[in-house]
Amino acid sequence: MVRKLLPHQIGMVIDRGHDFPPSIQTKLEEYGSSMWTFRDQPDCCTTRALNSYKGDHRSFGYLTPRIRITPHDLKGTRLARSTTLHFICSPSRAATIVSEIKEMDGWFPTTIYEPIPDRCIPEELPALIEVLPSISVLSPNAEEALSLLSLPLPPMKNSIEQAAAEFLDLGVGEAGQGCVIIRSGGMGAFVATRENGGKWVDAFWTSVKEDAHKIVDVTGAGNSFLGGLAAGLFFTQGDVYEATFYASVSASFTIEQAGLPTLSRATNSNTTQWNGDFPQRRLKELFKRHGRCRE
Repeated sequence: MVRKLLPHQIGMVIDRGHDFPPSIQTKLEEYGSSMWTFRDQPDCCTTRALNSYKGDHRSFGYLTPRIRITPHDLKGTRLARSTTLHFICSPSRAATIVSEIKEMDGWFPTTIYEPIPDRCIPEELPALIEVLPSISVLSPNAEEALSLLSLPLPPMKNSIEQAAAEFLDLGVGEAGQGCVIIRSGGMGAFVATRENGGKWVDAFWTSVKEDAHKIVDVTGAGNSFLGGLAAGLFFTQGDVYEATFYASVSASFTIEQAGLPTLSRATNSNTTQWNGDFPQRRLKELFKRHGRCRE
């Protein structure tokens, strides 16, 4: 059974400055125009940032003034009261976001929080601890997680598992019902909850020699991973471990090229291919690697 979310079932807010590239607009609309909620900013430049990598170390910085967005800004749009929210920001900004959510009676979304890279430093840990009880899923990458907790680099599986346990002890999720997912590149992702402990989910493309040619550009892999996680939570009725398989497959398409994956129609079929492959095929393969059968 092929399961997919349609463009109108998911969404992303995009601030469109006066210099927003028409080629990017065209590319985005290939995925379904109903997916995008544009906020026009005629007096501003489109926000730009620089991601750079030296080995496994990532640095990130804005090249233009950033434009803020909060849950109140979603009022009057189709994204108001969404069932799942993924946001990337500093811990103090995350506190503002969850406080606005609580002001809206009857809205209890799953919150997926990705700390912004330049704030994943020990000095930000107290602010993170304050917001953790309101976070459903906390997901830094491995280097960011260790940095926040002042644990030694480079990341190793045992130190990643230690970091996840420490975040759980610090109170992720209301009444301790939250989850930590530490995205760890070619090692995969470590998923931990209090109830079920921790489990590793493989990266679809690992760093082994036979996969290396598939890993072209990892920019956006974390965003893609967590978007796939949100879809997986929908399909699995909230099973965060199984949802991580969807997340891994989602990221696998993002890293195969610079920019966005290519969509096409399969020969003699109305089925959409991504980079000439089927997401459902990759999902079944990943489950099979873990000794599980998935239709």
